Amino acid sequence: MATTAPHLILPESPVSVAGLTQYIQDLLEQDDQLRQLWVTGEVSSATQYRSGLFFTLQDPDAAAAIDCVVWRNRFSGLVTMPTVGEQVIALGQVRLHRQRGHYQLNVWQLLPGGQGLRALRQQQIRQRLAAEGLFDPTRKRSLPSHPHTIAVVTSPQAAAWGDIQRTLRQRYPGLHVLFSPALVQGVQAPDSIVQAIQRVETDGRAEVLILSRGGGATEDMDCFNDERVVRAIAHCSIPIISGIGHQRDESLADLVADVHVHTPTAAAETAAPLLTDLTCEGFILTLIFPISYQSPLPKQAV
Repeated sequence: MATTAPHLILPESPVSVAGLTQYIQDLLEQDDQLRQLWVTGEVSSATQYRSGLFFTLQDPDAAAAIDCVVWRNRFSGLVTMPTVGEQVIALGQVRLHRQRGHYQLNVWQLLPGGQGLRALRQQQIRQRLAAEGLFDPTRKRSLPSHPHTIAVVTSPQAAAWGDIQRTLRQRYPGLHVLFSPALVQGVQAPDSIVQAIQRVETDGRAEVLILSRGGGATEDMDCFNDERVVRAIAHCSIPIISGIGHQRDESLADLVADVHVHTPTAAAETAAPLLTDLTCEGFILTLIFPISYQSPLPKQAV
């Protein structure tokens, strides 16, 4: 037998399932933020049908997931396809599936996430700068054979700075070295490197510039793939040697530099002639001064 709740106010006209669904659909699909948004997550499942590809994006740390679909007519425009276990970034619109009563993300574009996204960004920057001719071999300048003043851009705390000083001291004790300190890792590094290069150029004494750091993880090298750094190297009037300690691949800074080598020590060897070689060539050395270092614009290292 049906029972009644004495204190329950009964509605005169309850909302239908269709009415509730329509109300929720209007809230979701008329929200400007949900009409076009980027969502990042890990692909936890993916199934392809004739109509399209259905997959789930999850955030394991937050125990959250969202169903997604890419309709077949969108396949050709995707940068990447969803693969289970991969991190992706999806561009789409939140839509409500009326028959099943749940929301999903209708995806228009998929980009690789994590390392894949970093590689994609670097590829796009590389293609754009290459189209401008910044990596053209004809732009590269020859190094002075017997420089009197060399500038170094690196971190004062980096092992690279010690390697460069030691190598220059051994090869050419009378060389004048200008040190322009910079951050070589982290989000502030690109601006710091650009400013350090500009200080050397403004100073005007250096005949060649070494841009260097030691080895590290791939993400530690991001500053050397930054467009601001690449353009600063390209526009610098002083020949630049990049001596970045990584053997796995070339950074964009390597590609635009006049000469690039894979270690700070090799950069110093490339920049400075060996003193004994000069004497063998017949140069008369009347006086050898202790090697001196000077910062064009002294600044507090961060």
